[in-house]
Amino acid sequence: MNIIFSKYAKQELDDATRYYEIEYQGLGKRFREEVRKAAKRISEYPEAWSVERGDVRKCILHKFPYKLLYSVEINHIFIIAVAHQHRKPDYWVKINET
Repeated sequence: MNIIFSKYAKQELDDATRYYEIEYQGLGKRFREEVRKAAKRISEYPEAWSVERGDVRKCILHKFPYKLLYSVEINHIFIIAVAHQHRKPDYWVKINET
């Protein structure tokens, strides 16, 4: 199934990648690769992860404190947010409603 990132999720991914790259050279690339692997797992088994809220599911990354929040649509998976697990819980709800 195809994966589509919201503009907010793309921005969060870019911001986190830059942050990790500043912290340690190559870490941003590893973070992006971990997100890619998680998105691939989601596309193969979209209903395997627990429900976060309503029809939004969460896939927790293995090596970074982030989760991908997504919904399963008819023809694709929609990544709503690339959310840090310890900051501003549920901030993505308002973004998703707009």
